[in-house]
Amino acid sequence: MNTKKPVFDPRDLRNAFGSFGTGVTVVTSGNAQTRLVGVTANSFSSVSLDPPIVLWSLVKGSPSLDVFDQTERFVINILSLDQVHLSKRFSSTAVTNKFEGVDYTPGLGGLPVLADCVATLECKTTERLVVGDHILFLGLVEQYAYERKPTLLFCQGSYLQGAECSVA
Repeated sequence: MNTKKPVFDPRDLRNAFGSFGTGVTVVTSGNAQTRLVGVTANSFSSVSLDPPIVLWSLVKGSPSLDVFDQTERFVINILSLDQVHLSKRFSSTAVTNKFEGVDYTPGLGGLPVLADCVATLECKTTERLVVGDHILFLGLVEQYAYERKPTLLFCQGSYLQGAECSVA
């Protein structure tokens, strides 16, 4: 069977994907044996509560990929409303030392855990899958912390304020 692949304008398709509002994360990795890396990602999702598994994706050509592969660990740092500067810093290709002046503490395996986030999830990579032009990482949550404060959101190319969370 001969099937034609649809042809999409990449920018237009990206705009369509961007219509889905998401939270904003910085995924970090690295330790004293490697270098510290971090990338802004909105491709984060919880997968399972039992066992606690999350996923995120990274573009294949990322200069940070080798560290995520070497450490086999990552931290999902879910940003708060007042951390737009971190989202921009960790998504910039112009910033060479992404951690300079950034407040963080070493977590499990020495990985950087960013300060003042809405939540942090320290994970061990359980699966790594090549999917299209990205690498999909699944990780077992080994430690987490959170607090109830406004979450940074992103939709249609703009940052948005999440509503105040209330205890259910």
